[in-house]
Amino acid sequence: MMDRPSLPELIGAVREFLESQAIPQLQGHTAFHARVAVNALAIAERELVAGPAAAGDERSRLMSLLEAEGGDLDDLNRELCARIAGGRMGMETPGLVAHLERTTLDKVAIDQPRYSGLVSARARIGRL
Repeated sequence: MMDRPSLPELIGAVREFLESQAIPQLQGHTAFHARVAVNALAIAERELVAGPAAAGDERSRLMSLLEAEGGDLDDLNRELCARIAGGRMGMETPGLVAHLERTTLDKVAIDQPRYSGLVSARARIGRL
């Protein structure tokens, strides 16, 4: 088993190389696509670092919300969607809005951490 460098460190190194060395020497569509690649690598890096905890928290909230004893995240989300679509759960369901807000914020923090509303939304629902 390899300890160093970790997968996030490898992705970060490639991302930093592209940003600092490659992109300044590129032009036009090639430079644009390199910036897209850098963004994709940054998302992958954040997903590897923050994704497991976010998924675990989401799964725990769903198990509580659905009163489920287990299940994987996809199955729990399908069940939540079925209950909402079937009218068995709605905005008045205790904990549903808080779950949806936290899940959305965790996903935005991974996908678009510079989103201007992220900091204020986190503060509004009590997350730093």
